[in-house]
Amino acid sequence: MKVAVNTSLFVGLAFFLSACATQPSTNYANEPGFWMGLFHGLVAPLSFIGSILTGDIRIYAFPNSGRWYDFGFLLGLIPWGFLSGGSSD
Repeated sequence: MKVAVNTSLFVGLAFFLSACATQPSTNYANEPGFWMGLFHGLVAPLSFIGSILTGDIRIYAFPNSGRWYDFGFLLGLIPWGFLSGGSSD
């Protein structure tokens, strides 16, 4: 019971703090779209390693075109999930 209460408090606090997050407005002409999101998803693990080594590399593009970029990014991450699964012999 104590674990359930602690988990509920943690999740509630995470939702509360995420409601405070905002992003600056985007007024750029060439925002990354679906195809750039797909590419960024494919190279995300490599970008993560690069972001640890240098401060100039980001995993997720900002500004982006929104939902289509997000969709492409998620599709680009799918092959990494299959590669990390391994076999269950």
